[in-house]
Amino acid sequence: MSSDLNTDNSQVDNTALPASPANANARKPLSFWAPLLLAAVAVGFSGLLWEKLSRIQGQLARQSADAGQQSLEAKAWAKQAQESVKDSAARMALVESRLGEAALQRTQLEELIQTLSRSKDENLVLDIESSLRLAQQQAQLTSSLEPLLGALKTAQQRLHRASNPRLMTIQRAIDRDLESVKSAQITDLPGLLLVLDEMVVLADELPLVIEMNRQQNAVVKPAETKSNATVSNVLPTWWQVALDRVLVEAKSLLRVSRIDSPEAALLAPEQGFLLRENLKLKLLNARLSLLARQNEAAKSDLLAVSGLLKKYFDPSARKTQQALQLLDRAQSLSKGNPIPRLDGSLAALATASAGK
Repeated sequence: MSSDLNTDNSQVDNTALPASPANANARKPLSFWAPLLLAAVAVGFSGLLWEKLSRIQGQLARQSADAGQQSLEAKAWAKQAQESVKDSAARMALVESRLGEAALQRTQLEELIQTLSRSKDENLVLDIESSLRLAQQQAQLTSSLEPLLGALKTAQQRLHRASNPRLMTIQRAIDRDLESVKSAQITDLPGLLLVLDEMVVLADELPLVIEMNRQQNAVVKPAETKSNATVSNVLPTWWQVALDRVLVEAKSLLRVSRIDSPEAALLAPEQGFLLRENLKLKLLNARLSLLARQNEAAKSDLLAVSGLLKKYFDPSARKTQQALQLLDRAQSLSKGNPIPRLDGSLAALATASAGK
């Protein structure tokens, strides 16, 4: 019973006492403080994020500035590298040109040394060979033996002065060629060309066979008239008239003469000009053949000229006889031998130059 009383007393005491502020705050629910805490945490976290973002932006700005500076430096380095490459290329080109000049100078120096190192006999052989070849060309151009004779005599004298047994083979070959040139009978080309030029000028004055026949007919008719006049002095008048008519008619109907070339007598007067031009053309062709060293063609043209002269032109005329004499002279001049060659001497010189 006493316990019940104590319990009741305690309940009465608790209900009777008023509640304190601390106890009231302790009794507030947790839902009031949770949003505040979350907001504070969010604000702190946002500050941290903002600070970190600022640091990152600063780092990015610094890196971008550094990258720009490095890009400028790279461009400068690339420009310097290009200039260095250009300078190197120019220097290389200069070095290559200097090397080319040095190589050329070296080649020239080697040739000079080789020329200076040749022996006196080798130089003599080369000089004689070049002089003989030049003389051979001059003789072919001028159709004269004088260049060959001069070159061979000069070579002979130089070999005699050298007195080298090694050059005896060359000396013997030159002696043989010299004797061969001295005894050679070549075509007198300048004289032959002069003869042909004279014939070309004379061609326009040559009389044709048909022209001589016309002149003979003109000479015969006055003679016949004179003989008829003599007969008329003896015979009576009516006999004279009748006889004159009969003689004139008979001689006009029939004439007997010897013609070796019938086609020459059938030439028309205007064909004489063409015949003379053909004759001059043959002579000019012969002249060109001689200048081109085509002796056979020249001889063929001269034979054709001889045939034309004997066939179509009067052989008894003085101009024709003069043309035939010139033609005979031209044919005799064209029978000479060609310019002799110095093959023996050149072969001996080539053998000596090669050191065989």
